[in-house]
Amino acid sequence: MSDKNHTCPHCGKDLAAWNVPEMACWGTRIQYVCFNDECSYFTKGWEWMRDKYEVKASYRYRLDPETGEEGPLPVWSADALKSGIIENQEKK
Repeated sequence: MSDKNHTCPHCGKDLAAWNVPEMACWGTRIQYVCFNDECSYFTKGWEWMRDKYEVKASYRYRLDPETGEEGPLPVWSADALKSGIIENQEKK
């Protein structure tokens, strides 16, 4: 992927570099995630997950900077996974 700031296609905000947990199987150490709590992808996800799967969960937009793969990152609260945000890292 090119060296540029990655933005969320749903809200236009910059994505945050996020440390992938060791047990994850993405094969990369860092993903880029939209942690904007006002993002429509995240806010609408609560109702969609409740209606489709009867669970209290949502998802955030995720981008793999090595492959360009994008998709949902499941979350169980607004603060879930925020502890993995990498502060002040230059985006790739």
